[in-house]
Amino acid sequence: MPANIRKLVVQVDETRIEMGKAIEPPTRRAVAIAVIDNPYAGRYSENLDELIAIGEELGALLGQKCVAALGIAPGAAQSYGKAAIVGEAGELEHAAAILHPKLGAPLRAAVEKGAALVPSSKKRGTLGTAIDVPLGHKDAAFVRSHFDAVEARVSDAPRANEIVVAVAVTDSGRPLPRIGGLQVSEIKGQDGLR
Repeated sequence: MPANIRKLVVQVDETRIEMGKAIEPPTRRAVAIAVIDNPYAGRYSENLDELIAIGEELGALLGQKCVAALGIAPGAAQSYGKAAIVGEAGELEHAAAILHPKLGAPLRAAVEKGAALVPSSKKRGTLGTAIDVPLGHKDAAFVRSHFDAVEARVSDAPRANEIVVAVAVTDSGRPLPRIGGLQVSEIKGQDGLR
C-alpha cells in the first residue's frame, strides 16, 4: 500500500557568506520532507512490511525532490542523509522500518551511485519537533568536508499517528572546509569509504 502523504515540504538553504568570506559557488543543501500516516500507530505489530515498502517509495520521491530543488543533474549530488520523527502513538522501530531496509536503494538511484552508507537519525516527537538530518558524502564516507547536518521540521507534524520522513541532498560540502582528510578529487567511490 502506498504512503498516505498529508504534506510535502521541500526547502533549500544556500550559504553565500561565511565568516565574512564569499562562498563561490554557494553551498546548497536541500531537504524534502513527507508527513505520512503511520499504519501501525497505537498497536504493536511483529511485521512492519508496510513501513518498509513506504520507505522504498519515499526514498525515490524525496531524493528526486531534493535533486530537482537543487536544479542539478543527479550525478552532481555530493552528500545525502535521512531521518524520521515518529508521533507519540508510534514506536522508534517504525522509523527504523522506513529508513533502513529499502529507502537507500531508490535514494542512491536518485543521486546516481551512492556507494557510502546513508547517515540517519530517528526520534519520537510531537508537533513542530525538529530533527537534524546527518549528511555524509554519497560515495566516500571518509570525506570530512561533507560531514554536516541540516535541520528538518514541520510546524504541524508529527501528529500522534504520523511519521515525518526527511531526506537531504547537497551539491557541495560545508563552506570553507579546512580540517584535512580525503578530498573530493581523491574519491575512488568503490568501497563507500574512500
